[in-house]
Amino acid sequence: MTSLRARFVRRVTSLYFKAKDPRTVNVTRMRRRWNALARRLPPAPGVRSSETTIAGRPALWLSPAAAPADRVLLYFHGGAYVMGSPTTHRQLVSHIAHAAGIRALLPDYRLAPEQPFPAALEDAVAAYRALLDEGLSPGSIAVGGDSAGGGLTMAMLLELREQGIPLPAFTVLLSPWLDLTGSGESMVTRAGADPWFRPGDMPVIAAFYCEPGKLTDPRVSPLFADLAGLPPALIQVGDDEILLSDATRLAERLSAAGGQAELEVWPGMWHVFQVFLRQVPEARDAVQRLGERLALALGGQASVA
Repeated sequence: MTSLRARFVRRVTSLYFKAKDPRTVNVTRMRRRWNALARRLPPAPGVRSSETTIAGRPALWLSPAAAPADRVLLYFHGGAYVMGSPTTHRQLVSHIAHAAGIRALLPDYRLAPEQPFPAALEDAVAAYRALLDEGLSPGSIAVGGDSAGGGLTMAMLLELREQGIPLPAFTVLLSPWLDLTGSGESMVTRAGADPWFRPGDMPVIAAFYCEPGKLTDPRVSPLFADLAGLPPALIQVGDDEILLSDATRLAERLSAAGGQAELEVWPGMWHVFQVFLRQVPEARDAVQRLGERLALALGGQASVA
């Protein structure tokens, strides 16, 4: 049974998201508002935030006290490829970094519709390669992201594999958006349960990122790819979101391809519920779980919640 706090947050946020129509929304205004709100949210205690550049793009380091310099989480923010920034995801990722006891790097990749596919993918690959160029070993790097950032993470892994670049040690994905064609069964089975998104809006949002003819390109929709040879993954998803089957299909196909996938379906939860870790106990538990698995995968020690 979901907590009272979770049910309250779900109701309040649903009123906001269900009132938005992607056909008429002002993307520039929404970007400004999201960034302004996020600037008021502090990072996790003891986590230092510092601006930097990676592969020529702005980025943000989040560094817990005493975190080792040789272990890193490279994290790609969500926002449907059209919104989001290191600022909007600073709080969430700082808590993941704190729970794992490792540093996290958030690149500010290029956004659509000004810079559509493959701009974000090019920036993601460049950021990972820059970490290798700085002397980090692939085995000391984890990668991850939420929503579109989760899809970008998977697309980056496929591109790295294609280029013969050594892959990172581990992957964490939060409500990943992996099929921009919207063919998953949860688009139907969870349409009435999802408090934020309507299935009919997804094609409109996808069109900001790429042309309709490219939606089945594995670098856009990684579920259409051969998934062999990819790193182990931890996937968290809410049971009440229309993207549920993106996560479940990924776990099934990674396992079928000989890989390792841990799937956590959180009852009563919605898209990237982990963002509400200050309000929702389930979100705090999920973030602590992410930290524990990251610490284990990178040979470190998770912090105590």
